[in-house]
Amino acid sequence: MQFTGEDLFTDINFMIREKDRIGLVGKNGAGKTTLIRLLCGLEQPYKGDVIMSDDVTIGYLPQEKNVHSTKTVLDEAMTAFEEYYEIERQLAKLQDELSNREDYESNSYQRLCEKMSHLNERLAIMGGHSIEGEAEQILIGLGFDHNDMQRQMNEFSNGWQMRVELAKILLRKPKLLLLDEPTNHLDIESIQWLEGFLKNYYGSIFMVSHDRAFLDHITIRTIEISCGKIYDYKCSYSEFIERREERIDIQKAAYDNQQREIKEIEAFIERFRYKATKAKQVQSRVKQLEKMDVVQIDDQDKSAMHFKFPPAPHSGKVTLEINNLSKSYGEKNILNNISLLIPRGEKIAFVGRNGEGKSTLSKIIAGVLDYEGELKLGHEVQIGYYAQNQQDMLDPEKTVFETLDDVATGDMRVKVKSLLGAFLFSGEAIEKKVKVLSGGEKARLSLAKMLLFPTNLLILDEPTNHLDMLSKDILKSALLQFDGTLIIVSHDRDFLQGLTNKVYEFRKPNIKEYIGDIYDFLEEKKMKELDDLNKKQKSQPAVENTVSQGKLDYELKKQNDREIKRIEREIKKIEEQIEAVELEIAEMDDIMSSPEAHPNVTLDNDWYNRYGEKKAKLQNLMEQWEEKSMSL
Repeated sequence: MQFTGEDLFTDINFMIREKDRIGLVGKNGAGKTTLIRLLCGLEQPYKGDVIMSDDVTIGYLPQEKNVHSTKTVLDEAMTAFEEYYEIERQLAKLQDELSNREDYESNSYQRLCEKMSHLNERLAIMGGHSIEGEAEQILIGLGFDHNDMQRQMNEFSNGWQMRVELAKILLRKPKLLLLDEPTNHLDIESIQWLEGFLKNYYGSIFMVSHDRAFLDHITIRTIEISCGKIYDYKCSYSEFIERREERIDIQKAAYDNQQREIKEIEAFIERFRYKATKAKQVQSRVKQLEKMDVVQIDDQDKSAMHFKFPPAPHSGKVTLEINNLSKSYGEKNILNNISLLIPRGEKIAFVGRNGEGKSTLSKIIAGVLDYEGELKLGHEVQIGYYAQNQQDMLDPEKTVFETLDDVATGDMRVKVKSLLGAFLFSGEAIEKKVKVLSGGEKARLSLAKMLLFPTNLLILDEPTNHLDMLSKDILKSALLQFDGTLIIVSHDRDFLQGLTNKVYEFRKPNIKEYIGDIYDFLEEKKMKELDDLNKKQKSQPAVENTVSQGKLDYELKKQNDREIKRIEREIKKIEEQIEAVELEIAEMDDIMSSPEAHPNVTLDNDWYNRYGEKKAKLQNLMEQWEEKSMSL
C-alpha cells in the first residue's frame, strides 16, 4: 500500500505488508486520524494515490461514533456476520451451478471451482459454525457480562456501545485493521485482553494510540508524523524513541562536521582567489562546494506545554475520611458501605472495569453527586476536579481567553495569557472559540483552567484520554512534583507507573485496597486469580486417580518444605553478614565522628575507599535479603 500527498503531509510514501503491526504516532494535530481516513477511503488525497490490493478487506474503528441501535448487544454484534451470510448464499448458488455443469475441463468451470475454494477459505477464517459463541467470547473479553448479551444497546453509554463496534470489527476479521485510539473506552482488564487478541491476529494492524504500554506490547513497527514528513522505524514505540534521538544526534554531528569543512574550503577560496598560481586549486574547491550535498537535520516539532501545579496550601494530616458510604441509581447499587481514610500527601489510583463506580466515587468526593453515609474532608482541604467529560463542560461559545479570564481572580487575572502560552495557546489561537478546538486542545485548556486556583486535593478522571505522548509525559512530571494529595482514575498503565503508591480496585459494589503502583497491583491480582483457581480446583471432588493425586500432593509438599527451609537458611546467613557489616560500619562512623580518639588510624583515600566498599556491600546484602524474603 502506498500513499503520497501534501497539505498535512508532503510527498510521503510507505507500504503496509502482510501481518504488519504498525503504530502511528505524532503530536495532536499532526494528521494521524486524517491519514487513517485516507487509507480507508473516507477522505481523498489532494495529490497522490492510495493503492490497495483487490482482496484487502478493511475494518476501521474511529475515535468516536454515534451508534443508534435498538438491537440487543449480542444481536448488534452478530450484524458483523453479514459478509458470512452473503458468502453462504454465494456458495449455495455456485454449488447449484456446478452440479448442472459437465464441462469439467473448461476454463469457466475451473474459475468457478477456484471462486468456490476462495469463498470457503474466507468462510473458514470467519469462524465457520461457531460464530455466535465467538461473538459472545469477544464481547466478554471487552468487558460485557453474560447477562448483558440480551440487554438493549440504548441502555449502555456511548463508551460501551463503542466496545460493541470494536467487537464487530474484530468478528469480521478484515485483512487490515485501522484502529484510532482503540483503548479510549476500555478499562485495564479489557485492554490486556485486546492486547492478547491483537498479538495473535492473522491480518495487518495499523493503529493510532497514546498508550505507550499498549503500543509496546503489540507493534513491531512505528511510523511517526512530524512537521509534514513521516519517519518509518522497524521497532516498537519505546525503541523508536531511542532510535529517533540517535538519528538526530548523528545528523547533528554530520552537519557540524560538514559546516567546518565548508568554512575551511571557503576560507581557502577567499585567501587565494586572486593568486594566479592557486587558480586551479581555487576552481577545484569551488566545484567541490557546488557538488556537495548539504546535510539536513530533520525538523522536530518541539512545541509542548510546560507547567507545574502551584504549591498545595497547607491542610490537616487527614485529607479525606469516608465511612459506610453508599450510592445507588434507582435499584442499581453502585457503591455499598465504602469506608476509607486518605492521609495528606497520598497518591491513589482508582482502577477497575468501566461502570464499577470509579467515576461515581470521584464525583461524590468532588461534591458533584449526593450519597448516603459519611464523608468528611480534612481541615482546609481545597479540591481541584478534572471530570472525564471535562472538555464538554467548557462553554463552546466562549473564546480560549474568555474561558480562563472570566473565572480568574486576584493575581491570576494578569497571568492568563502567559498561562495559556504554557499550554500552547498564543497569538490568534487565544481568540478561537472553544467549539472549534480539537479534543486535545480542549483537554489542555481544561488543565490550564485547573491551575487558576491552588488545590491540595487533585481528583483527575481519565485526564490523558485526548493528550498526545509528550503532553502525557509533561502532565505526569507535573503530578510527580505536586505536593498535595492525588486521586486519579486512569486505564493508562504507563502513565500510572510510579505515579501512585496505592491502588483501589472497584468491584461493584465494593472496593479493595492494594499497596504499591499499578504494576504491583497487576502482578498481585494475577497471582490472586491463580490462587483462586487452585482453590476452585481443590474444592472439586476427585473422580479418579485419588491415590496417585494424594501421593503427588505429598511429594509436592515435601519439596515445598525443603525449598522453604533452604530459603530460611539463606536469609539467616545474610542477616548474620548484615549484622557484621553494620558493626564494622558503625566502628568506622565512630572513627570519623571523633578521629582524635583514634590516633593510630589514618583517614586517607584507602580508608575512605574501604568505607565505601562496606557501604556498597551492605546495600547489596540488603537487596539479597529483600529478594529472598519475597521468595519466602
